Amino acid sequence: MPCCDGALAGLRGLHAPPDPGLVRLDMLAAVIAGLALAALAAWLAPRWRGRPIRRAALAELAAARALPPPERRVALARLSRRLARSLGVEGPAGLDAALRTDFFGDGPGRALTENLYAPGPAPDLAEAEAGLARLLARLRA
Repeated sequence: MPCCDGALAGLRGLHAPPDPGLVRLDMLAAVIAGLALAALAAWLAPRWRGRPIRRAALAELAAARALPPPERRVALARLSRRLARSLGVEGPAGLDAALRTDFFGDGPGRALTENLYAPGPAPDLAEAEAGLARLLARLRA
């Protein structure tokens, strides 16, 4: 083809790219960064969405602290019953067993489980609140 000989003469041959060697450092760095990000996400995911029972119980405890003493006692008793239901146990003995304590059976938490509506002076709830806050802080649910 005489018409195309001039155009074809100006083309150069195909050249293969240089051999990158065994490992390309940019690809290796990208793979390592991707694996590190995936490991970080897998490690942080349970912490971001985890412990809904604990978070809800602590929020309810904070709301109960703003109430006057008679209503606060009832709110704290409701919180302890709701916590027992959430953990799948029944009553104060079940809570003590699940939380590995004697707070509700023999400790200050007894004011929240026994004689809740009994007449007479209301018990001091400061110790019961503090103990309940400690129990909720170490809760793993």
